Amino acid sequence: AEAKEKYGEKDIKIYSSRFTDMHYSVMDNKSQTVMKLVCLKSENERVIGLHCIGKGCDEMIQGFGVAMKMGATKADFDNCVAIHPTSSEEFVTMR
Repeated sequence: AEAKEKYGEKDIKIYSSRFTDMHYSVMDNKSQTVMKLVCLKSENERVIGLHCIGKGCDEMIQGFGVAMKMGATKADFDNCVAIHPTSSEEFVTMR
């Protein structure tokens, strides 16, 4: 909501994903991981927001925060090699 207020709804592209982390796949009580990338269309889809709720998100956010400070775009994320199997690979494979 904050990005839409600042840049306008038409200039925002959101990529999101919801899945069950492999850690929980064999458990009865399956916790969901939710991720979202907020991109600014007018600046080559520069990533201006990154949200994550789930196991290990605290560790993921730090590295992606550095990329965002450096002006990373969605294309930069897409060109990154996904480390499998990890939850963080979802950020670099979102469509």
